[in-house]
Amino acid sequence: MGTGESSPGSSDNTDASTSTLPRSRSESLTAAIPVKQKWKFYLRPDDDDQPQDWWFCSTAIPLLAATTGPLANVMSIAALVTSWRNNYDPANPGIDADSIGFPDPRWCLGLNGASLACGFAGNIFLLFNFTRRIRYIVALPVTIILWYFATGILIAITASMDEYVPPHRPEQTYSQGFWHAVIAAILYLVSSMILMLNMLGYFLGHYPQHFELSDDQRNLILQTMMFFFWLAGGAAVFAKVEGWSYVDSLYFCDVTVLTVGFGDFYPTNDVGRGLVFPYSVGGIIILGLMVSSIRGFAQELGSTHVVKSHVEKQRTHTLQRTATTDFEYEALKAHALAKLRHKSPVPISESFDLTKRTINFDVEKAIAASPHESHQKNPKVGPVTASLRVLRRVGSRQPKILLMRQEKDRFDAMRKIQYDTHKFKRYSALTMSFIAFGLLWCVGAVGFWGAESKSQGLSYFEALYFCYVSLLTIGYGDLSPKSNAGKPLFIVWSLIAVPTMTILISDMGDTVIASFKRGTFKLADWTVLPKAGLWRELLEKYPWLLLWLQKKSQKAAEKRRLAAGMPVGPEEDGMDPAPTMEQVSELDNLDDQALAGKLAIAIRHTANHLKDDPPRIYCYEEWAEYTRLIRFSRLSKEEIEEAEEEQGIVEWDWIGEDSPMIADSTESEWVLDRLCESLNRYMRKQGMGVSAGDKPKDV
Repeated sequence: MGTGESSPGSSDNTDASTSTLPRSRSESLTAAIPVKQKWKFYLRPDDDDQPQDWWFCSTAIPLLAATTGPLANVMSIAALVTSWRNNYDPANPGIDADSIGFPDPRWCLGLNGASLACGFAGNIFLLFNFTRRIRYIVALPVTIILWYFATGILIAITASMDEYVPPHRPEQTYSQGFWHAVIAAILYLVSSMILMLNMLGYFLGHYPQHFELSDDQRNLILQTMMFFFWLAGGAAVFAKVEGWSYVDSLYFCDVTVLTVGFGDFYPTNDVGRGLVFPYSVGGIIILGLMVSSIRGFAQELGSTHVVKSHVEKQRTHTLQRTATTDFEYEALKAHALAKLRHKSPVPISESFDLTKRTINFDVEKAIAASPHESHQKNPKVGPVTASLRVLRRVGSRQPKILLMRQEKDRFDAMRKIQYDTHKFKRYSALTMSFIAFGLLWCVGAVGFWGAESKSQGLSYFEALYFCYVSLLTIGYGDLSPKSNAGKPLFIVWSLIAVPTMTILISDMGDTVIASFKRGTFKLADWTVLPKAGLWRELLEKYPWLLLWLQKKSQKAAEKRRLAAGMPVGPEEDGMDPAPTMEQVSELDNLDDQALAGKLAIAIRHTANHLKDDPPRIYCYEEWAEYTRLIRFSRLSKEEIEEAEEEQGIVEWDWIGEDSPMIADSTESEWVLDRLCESLNRYMRKQGMGVSAGDKPKDV
C-alpha cells in the first residue's frame, strides 16, 4: 500500500479518497484558470481588465522605443545637415579631424530628408499612442511601418553612395554625417523590431490594446524628448556661435552635458563661454531627472515582476513543504485521539514513509470520527475542505500555547522569505547594473578599438582605458575620439553608458557602500564615538548572559524596595512592547473593558511606530496580541475560541496569499488600520447598549 497498490481485502474508498485529495484541488485550480492556447490570435478589447503577462513586452519595450526613437531622429538630423564625403587636407593626409566636406548628390539629400520625415512621423504616432489620441491598433502599426521606411531609405542611400559615388581613396573618406546615417538606420531598425514584439504579445492576447503607463513612466518619455531637444538645439546654437560643423557641435554638447570634458573642443569666444553657463546647468538637470526616472522605472519593473515572482516562488515552495508536513502530523494526531475517545480510528495506511512525505487515509471516515461535522452544516463544503477542517479541529484541542508555537514556525518561515527577498532585491539590481556596465565597457572598447586604430593606432587596452575614463566622467583628455566614425559612436555609446554608470553607483549605495557605512559606524561605536545602548545590543546576542544580569538586577531592585518599605514584585505596565506567548494566552481571561484599555494603548504604540525608519517589524507574539485585540470587538468569547480552533490564533496563513507580510503597506499601517476598526466597532457596540461578550447585529 505504501507503493500505491491496494490489497485484495481493502475497500476502494480508501484509494479513491487518497487519490481524490490532491486531484480535486488541481482540478479546481485548472477549472478556475482559463487555459490560453499558444500561438493563437486573440485580440483583447481596450477595457479588458483580465490578468496580463509578457510584462517586458507590454511595458519595457514601448518605453525603450520611446527613448531610442528621438535619439535616431537626432542622428538623422546630423546626417541630413552634414555632407557624407570629405576631402583630406593635403598638409595632414589621413587625419579625419582636418578633412573638409564637399556637396552630396541631390538625390541623396532628398531621400535623406524623406527618411527624417518618416522618422519624425513615426515618433509622433507613437506619442499619440501613449496619450491615447489614436487607437493602438492604428498608431503602432503606422509607427512600425514609418520607421521601417526610414530604415530602408537610409540603407538604400548608404548602399547607393558606396556603389555609385564613393569617396576616392586615399584623398577622400566618409564623413561623420555618413556614420550618423548608419547609426540612425540601426536605431530605427531596432526600434521597429522590438515594437513588433509588442504587437505580437497583443495579437496573442497577453495584454489589451493600450499602454498602462504610470506618472513616472510618462515623465520619463517627456524628459527623454526634452533632453534630445536640448542636445540638438544646443548643437545648432554652438555651431552658429563657434563656426563649427553641426556634428562637431553635437559632439561638444554631448561631452559638456555628460561632464566628461576631454578638452578637444571648447568655446573660443565670450559668447560661447557665456552660453555654457545656462546650457550646461540645464542639460545636467534634465539628464539627472532622466537618469532618476530610468532607475525608478527599472526598480518598478523589478519590484512588480522580478521580485514578486521571487517572493511567490519562495512562498509557494515553503507552503507546499510545510503543508505536507502539517498534513501528516494532523492525520496521525487525529488517529491517536480517535482511539482515546474509543471511536473508530481514522484508517491510516500500513506504510508511512517520512522520506516521501505521503500518507493514505479515508476522508469520509475521518469526518465521521470527528464530533464536529462541518461538512454537514454546510453542504457546499467539499470533502477536501471538510477533511482539512476536521484535522484542524481535532488537533486544536491541545493547549493554546502549543498552537501558538506551531504557528510561530510558519511566521518565522515567512520572515526568512522577507529577509531573503530584501537581500535578493538589492543584490539582483546591483548584479544587473554591473553586468550592463561590464558589457558597455568591454563591447564599447571593441568599437573604439576598431574606429580609432587607423587614426590613432589605438590598442584594445588603450580603448579599455579610454572607455573607463569616459564612464567615470574623468576625461583626462589624453585620449579622445578623432576619427569620423569614432565621434558618432561616442555620442550614442556615452548617452547609454554614463547613465548606466550612474545607476550602478546608486545601486552600490544600497549594498556595498551601505555595508561599508555600517562598518564605519560600528567601528566608531566601539572606539571614539560610543553610543548609548551598545552593551545592551551585545548582551541580547547572548541571552544566557542577559538573563543572568537581569535576575541580578531584579534581586537588587527588590532589596532596595524592601528597604524603602515598598512591596516586592514587578511594576505594572500598560502593555509590554514585546509580550511572551504566555502573556498573549492570558488575554482570554480579560473582559471586554480590560481589552478595550489594551486596545487604546496598542493604537498609541502603533501610531508611534509609523515614525520608525526603517519601518517597524513586529514579532509573532505582538501579531498574536494585536489579532486578539482586533477580534474581541467583533466576536464573542465562544466565537473567538471557535475561530481559533478553525483558523488558528490569527485569521490568515503567514505563508498564504492573504498574509499581511506581503501586503503593499507597512506592518504598522496594516495593524493600525485594523486596530482602529476594532475600536470603532467597540464604541458602536457600547453606544447601542450591547452587553459584553455579545456581537452587535449590524457588524
